[in-house]
Amino acid sequence: MFKQLLTGSVMGLVLMSGAAQAIEGSVDVGEHNTNLNVGLGTNTSGLFLKGNWLRSDHDGSTYGLGLGYNIDAGPLRVAPTAKALFTHPEDGKDGFAVAVGAGAQYTFNDMWGLYGEYYYAPEAFSDHLDSYQEAAGGLSFTPISLLNVRVGYQYIELDNKGGRKDNVLVDGPYVGASVRF
Repeated sequence: MFKQLLTGSVMGLVLMSGAAQAIEGSVDVGEHNTNLNVGLGTNTSGLFLKGNWLRSDHDGSTYGLGLGYNIDAGPLRVAPTAKALFTHPEDGKDGFAVAVGAGAQYTFNDMWGLYGEYYYAPEAFSDHLDSYQEAAGGLSFTPISLLNVRVGYQYIELDNKGGRKDNVLVDGPYVGASVRF
């Protein structure tokens, strides 16, 4: 019941935003991790919805659903966001977290830009974790309007409770590509 109410509320907010929403799908690949993403309205100003599945070869996985708002100020876009996450650490217990943070991107021209993002969930916003932390940044290249290629650095850590070993899902460079429909 709660999931249906939450899904209906989020979809209602997206529909009420009034902006033309484009769907985006992307894949980010690092040495020991893969991150699949899908988004609705992530490349236009206003409300957006995005989801992802991240898998680490050695430290577990996460599933996330984020709701945010893109604010444009010239070539700068800032996107405050809240993300609901299901965490599956290799050395801890499965749990949930709600991370808050923001992303930012600066476009130099139609092809090149810089981006970064940071999200954090303290113990009070998580279950079976002392904290969740995610940071990423890098350079983006858009050769055509439907395609974006990224290179950057990403760090994602699950700080487990009860003296269990922390799980660093991602800590290193990655390459990614996204397609907009």
